[in-house]
Amino acid sequence: MRASSTERMEVRPMRWLGRAVLLQVVVLVVAAAAYAGTLDRVVQRGRLVCGVNGGLPGFGYLEPDGTWSGFDVDYCRAIAAAVLGDPDAVEFVALTAAQRLPALQTGEVDVLLRNTTFTLLRDTDNRLNFAPPIFYDGQGFMVHRATGVVELEDLAGASICVQTGTTTELNLADAMRAHGIPYTPVVFEEIDTTYNAYEQGRCDAVTSDRSQLAARRSVLRNPDDHVILEATISKEPLAPVVAHGDDQWYDIVKWVVYATFFAEEIEITSGNVDAWMTTDNPEVRRLLGLEGGMGRALGLRDDWAVQVIKGVGNYGEIYDRNLTPLGLPRGLNRPYTQGGLLYAMPFR
Repeated sequence: MRASSTERMEVRPMRWLGRAVLLQVVVLVVAAAAYAGTLDRVVQRGRLVCGVNGGLPGFGYLEPDGTWSGFDVDYCRAIAAAVLGDPDAVEFVALTAAQRLPALQTGEVDVLLRNTTFTLLRDTDNRLNFAPPIFYDGQGFMVHRATGVVELEDLAGASICVQTGTTTELNLADAMRAHGIPYTPVVFEEIDTTYNAYEQGRCDAVTSDRSQLAARRSVLRNPDDHVILEATISKEPLAPVVAHGDDQWYDIVKWVVYATFFAEEIEITSGNVDAWMTTDNPEVRRLLGLEGGMGRALGLRDDWAVQVIKGVGNYGEIYDRNLTPLGLPRGLNRPYTQGGLLYAMPFR
């Protein structure tokens, strides 16, 4: 029986809707295929490609002798140790704030560890996956001591150096608007240019994460001539980032982070991990690959966490090696058992 004209009008939209849904599915499948298989690519390549900051002492810094150092750099090495059994099997790619997310989205880097703040829009609109935060920070201000500036309100009418393409720029605008404080932003793309301009007096203050301010103050000509204000205007949870579409790779990066948290929590260090290999503690045995098949669940060797701990240490060791020398107190970046926010999910 032939359909009436009314019935035909009802059927056609459904056909077009079906085609549209099919097209969306195809696009998602193609996108997933582009990102899938990161573990295989890293293993075949024989090295991890890690996006970092090249000019931030304590976090990501290219030393004059060509070696890399820093907290984020050590987490790159931790991932390489888990995947390849070698913490030195890393190719570091220095990225600006503007370059970092596109480099991850296009596959230029396998993972991003460049003091990147975990936000809703970065997680969704940019199609990124954030691992657990490895450093809880907040945005602050550094000023020339001679200005006498003490509080946020003292910056009324000031010029403030800020790096573009960052949450820092947006937070600055929001905070000054909320407090009714007029200011003039002086915007730069490169981190070195930003701090050079501040040091030369081209702006009255510079704003960024408090950890970055402490790191950059340490390499100014006269660090004692500069003061970091008490005012904190944002929450800045800094975390490793991977692209959407490869759940296995996301799981690996995430559980490498948890392994460093848990190791500190139970006091397993790079120096004593071998002595723990005879433990009867079931969860520790699962962490160390002695039982439970945790490595196979990730597509790694069962001793992957042992390689991480031997290669870079637990979270506290990584922190003390890189950030304690900058005078950064642990604060929130302590295990939950010590009143901090670091909390590993169960190894079971």
